[in-house]
Amino acid sequence: MKSMKQNLVILVAIVIGSVIGVFKGHEAKQKFIFKWVSDADEKQHLSELKKEKRAGKLLLDDIEMAAFHKA
Repeated sequence: MKSMKQNLVILVAIVIGSVIGVFKGHEAKQKFIFKWVSDADEKQHLSELKKEKRAGKLLLDDIEMAAFHKA
C-alpha cells in the first residue's frame, strides 16, 4: 500500500509537471516535481517517526542515526 501511494504521488507529480513544463519550461517542471516528491518523502518520514514513537522506541535525530550507522 505504501509503495502504491508513493507511485501515485510520483505519477501525479509527473503529469502535473508535464503540463507546467509545456507552459513554463523544463526548469519549472523539474522544480515542481522535485518539490512534490520531496514533500511526500518528508511526510512519509515523519509518519514513520510518529509510528516508532507510539511503539515506544527511542527516537534519534539525523546526526545520531548517521553516527550510529557508521560504527
